[in-house]
Amino acid sequence: MKLQLVDWLIVLVSLLVCFIPALFFGKRAGKSTSEFFVSGRAVPWWLAGLSMVATTFSSDTPNLVTDIVRRQGVAGNWCWWAFTLTGVSTVFFYARMWRRSEVMTDLEFYEIRYSGKAASVVRGFRSIYLGLFFNCFIMASVNLAACKIANVLFGLPRWQTLLMVGLLNVVFAAHSGLWGVLVIDMIQFFIKMTAVIAAAYFAIQHVGGLDVMVQKLSDPMLAPDGKSLLNYLNILPDFTNNWDMAVAVFIMPIAIQWWATWYPGAEPGGGSYIAQRMLATRSEKDSLGSVLFFNVAHYVLRPWPWILVGLCSLIVYPQLSDIQKAFPDLDPSLLGHDIAYPAMLKFLPVGFIGLMVGGLIAANSSTILTQLNWGSSYLVHDFYQRFIRTNATEKHYVFVGRVTTLGLFLCSAGTVYLLESAKDSFDIMLQIGAGTGLLYLLRWFWWRITAWCEVVAMISSFGISIALLVLKKQGVEFSTHHALLITIAVTTVCWVLTAFLGPQTERRVLVEFYKKVRPFGPGWRVIRQEAGISEEEAAKTHENIPLAMLGWSAGCAAIWSSLFAVGNFLYGRMTTAGTLLFIFIASGIALLWVIDKLWGNNSETR
Repeated sequence: MKLQLVDWLIVLVSLLVCFIPALFFGKRAGKSTSEFFVSGRAVPWWLAGLSMVATTFSSDTPNLVTDIVRRQGVAGNWCWWAFTLTGVSTVFFYARMWRRSEVMTDLEFYEIRYSGKAASVVRGFRSIYLGLFFNCFIMASVNLAACKIANVLFGLPRWQTLLMVGLLNVVFAAHSGLWGVLVIDMIQFFIKMTAVIAAAYFAIQHVGGLDVMVQKLSDPMLAPDGKSLLNYLNILPDFTNNWDMAVAVFIMPIAIQWWATWYPGAEPGGGSYIAQRMLATRSEKDSLGSVLFFNVAHYVLRPWPWILVGLCSLIVYPQLSDIQKAFPDLDPSLLGHDIAYPAMLKFLPVGFIGLMVGGLIAANSSTILTQLNWGSSYLVHDFYQRFIRTNATEKHYVFVGRVTTLGLFLCSAGTVYLLESAKDSFDIMLQIGAGTGLLYLLRWFWWRITAWCEVVAMISSFGISIALLVLKKQGVEFSTHHALLITIAVTTVCWVLTAFLGPQTERRVLVEFYKKVRPFGPGWRVIRQEAGISEEEAAKTHENIPLAMLGWSAGCAAIWSSLFAVGNFLYGRMTTAGTLLFIFIASGIALLWVIDKLWGNNSETR
């Protein structure tokens, strides 16, 4: 594909619009680690929410959704739609407590919630595990997508793509800190959405329109595995004729995956860059609003443009061999179902190609910039400053943060060569985090959970994942959902036993944590009594478990019904779309009522 002059001009303008404003935040970011990593805790809810959405909208996301649609149909997206339960639970149960904790990173939480050497060990270990190893794996997955897109569009080898995105992202992440990242995210979100909507429109036009697309894909087709039939348009899986896939893509995610696995951007109880954005907001209400806005935008506004391109690609490129024929110079090592998305971009007209290239660069940058800043915050604040050099100046820590940013990108660039596809990366990250999610949900509500529980959970989850990988090499292979169940069961048993049999957190630390964060529910009754706080005083936090449960249910219903109403409208199924629209209105009214009851009269803004 060759870009015309107008395309290059559009790419240049989009980059200038995104990145020039960030340059003005370099001086502010250099003042302190608080400014560099959490923007001085002065971020409004809408900016934090937009940044969350932009971060999860990376260059690998369209590829991932296209991969899912081509392998499992639209229903396959339940593997991430199910995380709506996780995200909305963060709104109603966790966002305010995160903001009250007033920590700089979610890892700092460990040393206000737990006591002893175990708390320091967990904080130090997770700063390296998440900030370096896991973070590099995430960035490698994102940059792998960038390499595939650049190879299809321009024939660039991996190293050239990595060099270009590295220079762009490292410079701005190191210079502008979180303020710059937030501003870049805000602008990039609108560029990216415009680009992907345009891609969906022209893909549909190429296959003859929505009616033609729906007609051609309405009948069951042979899945890529060659063993089963798929109705690619179905939003729910076929429970009658394809039970195994229904279990893998719907039952497991809805029943277990959302609470049992740790996945960046959808952490049970909040965490990683979602927690970073909540901690950077200017008040508890802003923290709540940012997460609620993120979940609505994440699940309702973004998916269908990608899904439509994925469906159209099934008509244009039914098999992977069709993509290889259309792009004879394509690197064979990059060929996979996820490359169908960039392959569909060849049908964009002049001008829109430039907009899409600018949008894809923006998608890559919004995620990589966040990961670099977030990972650097772990390595500097939670490891270097905590364990290596504890009494240096703020400017020194900011300088180390900028150097660490460069190192993180170099490590992630090397990891790109170890991965093959976006879907494989997604599955690996779910598997590694399996079994730890329930612990992250309950540690806010049950005083008995200790730092040693977290150590045991991480070790057992990782150990079981490695054991299953070894067995696979020996020819003993489990399906993805069976492997997930095994890991979750073993990990949960291990950390629950540790909670009862292992060393306990000091009562003094638990009392101080309760006074600061005010976790609610019966799991802290003993500690509340020891803290000398009455039920009436505890109730002043305006927490109400039944109302929170109602808000959680209404929020999930509103998001899912609106998501599926859009899909059925696109399919031309107006009766179903109308029914879902009614459910959305009813659940939306209930959601607004709960929000007003829980927070409408609460003026606390600390």
